[in-house]
Amino acid sequence: MASYDYDYDDAQVGYDESSATNRSSSAAGQDLGYDPNFVPDSVKSFVVHLYRYIREKNVYEIHQMYESSFQTLSERLFKDTPWPSVDAVAHYVDNDHVFCLLYREMWFRHLYARLSPTLKQRIDSWDNYCSLFQVVLHGVVNMQLPNQWLWDMVDEFVYQFQSFCQYRAKMKNKTEQEIALLRQYDQVDFIIIIIIFFTLCYYVKSYRISVIVPLQAWNVYGVLNFLEALVEKSMIIQILEHEKEGLEQFTATDGYDYKGGSNVLKVLGYFSMVGLLRVHCLLGDYSTGLKRLLPIDISQQGVYTIVIGSHITTIYHYGFANLMLRRYVDAIREFNKILLYIYKTKQYHQKSPQYEQILKKNEQMYALLAICLSLCPQVKLVEETVNSQLREKYGEKMIRMQRYDDEAFAIYDELFSYACPKFITPTAPNFDEPLVNYNQDAYRLQLKLFLYEVKQQQLLSGVRTFLKVYSTISLGKLANYMEVDESTLRTILMTYKHKTHAVDSDGKVISNADVDFYIDDDIIVVVESKPTKQYGDYFLRQIVKLEGVINDMDRIKLE
Repeated sequence: MASYDYDYDDAQVGYDESSATNRSSSAAGQDLGYDPNFVPDSVKSFVVHLYRYIREKNVYEIHQMYESSFQTLSERLFKDTPWPSVDAVAHYVDNDHVFCLLYREMWFRHLYARLSPTLKQRIDSWDNYCSLFQVVLHGVVNMQLPNQWLWDMVDEFVYQFQSFCQYRAKMKNKTEQEIALLRQYDQVDFIIIIIIFFTLCYYVKSYRISVIVPLQAWNVYGVLNFLEALVEKSMIIQILEHEKEGLEQFTATDGYDYKGGSNVLKVLGYFSMVGLLRVHCLLGDYSTGLKRLLPIDISQQGVYTIVIGSHITTIYHYGFANLMLRRYVDAIREFNKILLYIYKTKQYHQKSPQYEQILKKNEQMYALLAICLSLCPQVKLVEETVNSQLREKYGEKMIRMQRYDDEAFAIYDELFSYACPKFITPTAPNFDEPLVNYNQDAYRLQLKLFLYEVKQQQLLSGVRTFLKVYSTISLGKLANYMEVDESTLRTILMTYKHKTHAVDSDGKVISNADVDFYIDDDIIVVVESKPTKQYGDYFLRQIVKLEGVINDMDRIKLE
């Protein structure tokens, strides 16, 4: 049920300002005879049982109903329409405020996945998230929810923010009603937002996020404030630090509280760090995104690996951020691990509603890995299984990418455009100027910066080729081979040094070079790292093949 990045064009639907909030659901399904107040018996049973299990803290049954029953009912009864409105089901659950917020959260997620939300529905969903998160932050939440649901909340929250920014940036062909409503929700002075933002950060333990809720729906500062507040209020960073000292068991218990408490705030805070990484990547602020993820040790198993959507989203954005910061080795290492994991386990997710998105992210990460290895040929970091799949998908393109001509740049452009996140421009348009679409501006800027980086590395491939041939070579001889003078060669070698080194999150300079060198009295001395043979990879591939054979045999019915 995780959202990832749904592929649909945001609808240009008008908004009837006279409609009440509880009737916003009818807009999406009114042409299909949708009645928001009609509740089928199966839905009555679903909400009654889900409410009971939440009150009983029966996480197993909640998970079954959330992952299986909700999906089955959606497919059977609400394939092209929204679920019944919250007002229609509220009396079946004693008008419980928190449950109604959870129900509306699922209601809007279903709407985004199956239909095209109106502008009013986008704003209503923002209001619901504000109410839900404020209950978690300031109320007393005494329930346990499955990690999958809590991850989906954070994931969908960020997705809907991303979707709203893309929708708002498509200003052409918008109706006057839509423009009027957008103008209404964007009429707040930028300086006031900045003051509010830093005030909230200063008084982090007493967030008053509701101050900006009525002013701007899906404002970038409001989104970041909620995610930061969940991290701070949950004290998840301190919990993870104590876990390293053996004082906590957050990971060992998968984030659940087996002492009668609640896991909601802690796990939401945990996943909010991943959400912050994703938001900052969408904004092009990769360093800040990686800093927000630092408390989670992605070299180890953690709560983020329990939920497949969380695992893939974390590594995808982590790898992409490192790629854009020229930390190619870190990106290659993590892409290799997640791609090998997906290769071994994707057969177990074939019936999952997330399966298509898993495959899509899998293909995108192969494209990103191809880019990383073309810029930094550290093939020794890639398992044989992953390397085989990579060569099958992008082998020919990777060879052409080494030439650094117009065709090579076109391939870099193609792979980057296919695999990059859907960048956003978080600012509102200037309504006093002619309205134009600017939803591609952020993407074009990131693409321009990326291709500029590729252009700067144009001569590095030639340098690397010569350095691999020689153990020592004079500057004059290498300059002669490369058809440049010694002064230009020194500049090229300095560029090589610069582009094969990066600054990590701790501020230390790290090397991405597979072939390094130093100069001693005009003699270039080459230092080449030798790859370590991976003896276990052969056995892992044979185990996977054997499991496939066993599964095929199990499907055969013997007469």
